[in-house]
Amino acid sequence: MNTEALNEHRWLQRLVGEWIATGEAQMSPDQPPEKWEMPERVSRVGDLWVQCVSQGEMPGCGSATTVMTLGYDPARKHFVGTFIGSMMTYLWTYEGDLDASRQELALRAEGPDNAGSGKMAQYRDVIRFTDDDHRTLTSYIQGANGEWTQFMSANYRRVR
Repeated sequence: MNTEALNEHRWLQRLVGEWIATGEAQMSPDQPPEKWEMPERVSRVGDLWVQCVSQGEMPGCGSATTVMTLGYDPARKHFVGTFIGSMMTYLWTYEGDLDASRQELALRAEGPDNAGSGKMAQYRDVIRFTDDDHRTLTSYIQGANGEWTQFMSANYRRVR
């Protein structure tokens, strides 16, 4: 099967490169936010996918590796992806869309709530380009009341 890259696949190629991420994570409501810094390497998987790999010290986890894959599924008309981390056993699956400006990709996922209750919760990760060498990632969880609460934010700077 030979699939031609669409504009959505080309949008993902903007992520390819070496990045440094600095961020803050709120590990629990009764704890102050923890700051972190971690390198990320984003590589192409052909013309249709990207793979984002980060390795470093993660708040509350110690040394960790995370891997995110992102692509676009023309049949579903949504971006799709996965996320795994060496500090967790859950395989996250994403589905998402670009905003009208084509600068922001909002990814939806369901996963274990961050309170450790064993219940599932809705999550949203938002990747936003501010320019070709700077982007942000902001993560939200939806509470039982339906409101979204930010629990992590990161600023990415391209180093090459």
